[in-house]
Amino acid sequence: MTTRKTFVGGNWKMNLDRAGSVALARDVAGRAGALTEKVDVALFVPFVYIEAVADVLKAEDSGIRLGAQDVYDQPGGAFTGEISTAMLQDLGVTDVLVGHSERRHVIGETNDLLNRKTRAALDAGLNVTLCIGETLDEREASKTNDVNDRQLTAGLADVPASQLDLLTIAYEPVWAIGTGKTATPEDAQDAHAFIRARLASLYSQAQADQIRIQYGGSVKPDNVRLLFGQPDIDGGLIGGAALKAGDFLTIVEAGVK
Repeated sequence: MTTRKTFVGGNWKMNLDRAGSVALARDVAGRAGALTEKVDVALFVPFVYIEAVADVLKAEDSGIRLGAQDVYDQPGGAFTGEISTAMLQDLGVTDVLVGHSERRHVIGETNDLLNRKTRAALDAGLNVTLCIGETLDEREASKTNDVNDRQLTAGLADVPASQLDLLTIAYEPVWAIGTGKTATPEDAQDAHAFIRARLASLYSQAQADQIRIQYGGSVKPDNVRLLFGQPDIDGGLIGGAALKAGDFLTIVEAGVK
């Protein structure tokens, strides 16, 4: 029986304003109650609202972790527009996303850059959710495993086993993000099982069995229990449904095992 604790992350992306961010954080935190004793929960907030949301989470004392949607790999200097690990930690951030599909396919970030970001965040003691996944064209060409293998292997290059307790992998099929399409629970499980097997080959089976792998493709209240019921799916990285407190909390509740 797995000892992995379910982990649900809410990725707000480039949505909301300050008032909306505070209201959503307060609603989620106020209703989380004892859920965070059984499910790890993080909110990945736009940079400009991190401090405001941090104040809410601190006041509510809900156990919800504060996350950022990106981070830079350098500690400081002439990098206009970038945010360092120390800056995030100064605001109370404990978690960061690296390699979200929109960073890869819209912004154009490379595997090499994402590896540097992953290592910088882990070295700073931040929890890292490393996102991987295939596009529709890659899926239709039966390259799902090849893409996940390449992105996972490159992303974790030179990451020591001693830092794996800070690592979560999020499998997010790009074709299922924001489209309303969702991989079947069986297809999602197959991808997760492959990723775990690949982690075992990079490290060890025992270490791979402790790493949480989230599913990140249009998780909703009406499909969450089937997805979370799969043996290698350890939670979800939630997009659209994370912007509605009721939907998000329903998903968190589904993670209570």
